[in-house]
Amino acid sequence: MASSAKRRAVGLGENPEESENSSDESLEDDGDSPDGDSDVSDEEINEEVIVDFEAHTIAVNDFNGIKKLLQQLFLKAHVNTSELTDIIIQQSHVGSVIRQAEVPEDSDDEDPDEVFGFISMLNLTERKGVQCVEEVKELIMDQCEKNCPQSVTTQIEQILNDTSKSVGLLLSERFINVPPQIALPLHKQLHVCMAEAQRTNKPSGKCHYCLMISKTCKESTKSIPARGAPKEEMMFVNAEEEFFYEQATMKFHYSVQEEADSCLGGRWSFDDVPMKPFRTVMLIPADKMPAIMDKLKEYLTV
Repeated sequence: MASSAKRRAVGLGENPEESENSSDESLEDDGDSPDGDSDVSDEEINEEVIVDFEAHTIAVNDFNGIKKLLQQLFLKAHVNTSELTDIIIQQSHVGSVIRQAEVPEDSDDEDPDEVFGFISMLNLTERKGVQCVEEVKELIMDQCEKNCPQSVTTQIEQILNDTSKSVGLLLSERFINVPPQIALPLHKQLHVCMAEAQRTNKPSGKCHYCLMISKTCKESTKSIPARGAPKEEMMFVNAEEEFFYEQATMKFHYSVQEEADSCLGGRWSFDDVPMKPFRTVMLIPADKMPAIMDKLKEYLTV
């Protein structure tokens, strides 16, 4: 898929049409400070280039790239991202990674196989008792207790513990310089992979519920309700995940402000309005997925 993206700066870039930054993808890891950027750096970041991205089967050498993206999602939460990455690689029959199609010989990128994103479905019910799976469930329940009415907390707990109806954790992470249009073929392929896994009785073949943890942001000047779902001002870093939010039967958000030093972002027209980082948890019944796919096709078809 060809896409117009801004030239990547220190390994991360921005898409001029959908630049919804979060602190997870800031220059913090590279030791650069926004205040210290030179005019030359700014010119490089603002340069538009055409980049082709391709989906590939998940492989062992994708470990570091997938783990890095998982760390950006979970931040400082007590989740074993190494073990989680191992499971994603072990069940490579479900999911894909995004890589640059062709890396020019004169490119300054050190790793031609760098992972720009990935998608996978982890069946939490099938892997009950696995450390990282229990840590993810504990994270969700802890945040649910803090941010939801008791009735919602009870419902989610019952669903997560019901072994007769499996819950799949949908993980779809990518760098912000990868446009949302690539999400459509990735989700299509994921559904094909899951159907084949179900037919051949492989892990993560069938899920009655889809659980998602999305990176979201809200303007720092806007107040956040103590309980309940985010309002319309909440922006999804992966824009297409708003369609999942619309179909979710249970949803809540929690702040990760203390885990992330900054969240400067929003769409470019917002002139980098300061943002507060959140995570939005959504539970979507499997029978809602066709409606979501229709939305993805409507808005993301190139």
